[in-house]
Amino acid sequence: MNKYERLKSELEATGKGKMKAFGSSMLPILKSGSHLTFEKASEYKIGDIVFSKVRGRYIDAHKIIKTDAHKGFLIANNHGFENGWTRTIYGKVVVGEFQNHIIYKAN
Repeated sequence: MNKYERLKSELEATGKGKMKAFGSSMLPILKSGSHLTFEKASEYKIGDIVFSKVRGRYIDAHKIIKTDAHKGFLIANNHGFENGWTRTIYGKVVVGEFQNHIIYKAN
């Protein structure tokens, strides 16, 4: 089981999960190697950083930039690259930590 399947299972079972995320697509909000805490939510909104699946691929920490009643949620990184529309969101980042410091906290 890879880290995405493990996180998906944790969120489905308990509503919470943690995962370390790598890459520069969410700079300066999140840094590569950030420890992220996710929670399942009853609703998601523009600006939430979410764990989702877009076109069959897991997206571990990108933002919701648009919503549409028919298409769902438009997912993108913090530099304008759009991953695509999805209705599949597993949870949102509530806390991001890097080197034992909180660098992100959801509203």
